[in-house]
Amino acid sequence: MPRLPKFRDTLINTRDLLVTGGPFVLIALALLVLAYWALDPTPPKKVTLATGPEQGAYAEFGQRYKAHLQRFGIEVELRATQGSSENLKLLQDPKSGVDFAFVQGGAGRLRRNDEGPPPDLVSLGSLFYEPVWLFYREAAAKEKLGSEQLESLAQLKGWRVNIGAPGSGVTNLMLRLFDANGLAPQDLVVQRLGNTPAVVSLFAGETDALVYTSAPESPLVQMLLLTPGIGLMDFAQAEAYSRRLPVVSPVLLPRGVVKLGEDVPAQDIRLLAPTAMLVAREDAHPALQQLFVQAASAIHSGAGWFQRRGEFPSLLGSELPLAKEAARFFQSGPPFLQRYLPFWLANLIDRMWVVLAGVIVVLIPLSRVLPPLYELRVRSRVFRWYARLRQIEEGLADGLDHARGAQPLMNDLDELDAKVKQLQVPLSHADELYALRSHIDLVRKKLRALGAQTPNPTVS
Repeated sequence: MPRLPKFRDTLINTRDLLVTGGPFVLIALALLVLAYWALDPTPPKKVTLATGPEQGAYAEFGQRYKAHLQRFGIEVELRATQGSSENLKLLQDPKSGVDFAFVQGGAGRLRRNDEGPPPDLVSLGSLFYEPVWLFYREAAAKEKLGSEQLESLAQLKGWRVNIGAPGSGVTNLMLRLFDANGLAPQDLVVQRLGNTPAVVSLFAGETDALVYTSAPESPLVQMLLLTPGIGLMDFAQAEAYSRRLPVVSPVLLPRGVVKLGEDVPAQDIRLLAPTAMLVAREDAHPALQQLFVQAASAIHSGAGWFQRRGEFPSLLGSELPLAKEAARFFQSGPPFLQRYLPFWLANLIDRMWVVLAGVIVVLIPLSRVLPPLYELRVRSRVFRWYARLRQIEEGLADGLDHARGAQPLMNDLDELDAKVKQLQVPLSHADELYALRSHIDLVRKKLRALGAQTPNPTVS
């Protein structure tokens, strides 16, 4: 029982604080909810990634991205396509549901004088080299050129050349390379077969040459490299091409890299290589963009036939503007908080801290009003009774009703005193309560003194 008054005082203080600070808390919560709604810091749990033909490099890498993002609770739906051109169309179509895609460098434009890169798309970096593999039948070269060696794209005039299925990125790139050599599409017999049908056609003698752009680990590429009678064009002018077309880089297929024991290839072969890019819609959630860039770093940073460890992902060969999240990653690596906190929490803090700082700046001036309001509320609980006390005291000054005596004013004063005794205020304001009660006693003494001087009307 002795602890009851202290507990009661605590409840009173808490109630006063809640009533005084309640509006402030509601304003703070409203600002936070508004900021959360405006920023939308939590990314969607499902995203669609456009890859490429089945059993191709893009499809294989898509599976790795899916596994990587699954660790962060993000489900990646893979959309099989014909290649880069189709991927670009899907990215530019909001109704397609595709937010990310693999795109070959140079796939965004057909000619040198075309308009700029597709709008509303950003690059998350280049991922790996995709060499241009121009395979041809050596018999066709001997028949048309008098030599089994194909040395220039300009020599393809009149050849039956497969430049990829509709929607593939190699088509646009080859048209640009043909254009650089003064070849128009009508100068060739252009075929548009898929990868596997094109190989069958080449072996059947219905195609003279075919072009792939693919990672060297592609089974079709390695098979053609080992097939007798099938040659691989050496781009002797690789450096010149790279100066004319910045989307391609000169790379070297080292002697013996395919099969060291059999010395395949028998000499170094110069190739052109665009880079595969990871492209996103500009309005894709920033947190997802950050996760995809991190996945690219984990998946593509190793060494390969054409790149050294750590060379990719990079800014090499991109025709698209770099996404802000990618620039942030290349400059400082993963966000600091993600190294120590779960992704959802680190992302929430990372996306909200600027707004939180702004909310705090707004709330600080408001918070300075709270102590005066709290004090005013507590003191008003005491001071409002002074008005009634003054009325009683003014009754003294105006003179007593001699017919009734001082008793009515005394009754009013006793009623006021009873109510004041029930007041509960924090200990820090107890002096004001006791001051009120002492003033009540002072008025009571005046009433008693004045009442003693007033004759009793009942006495004759």
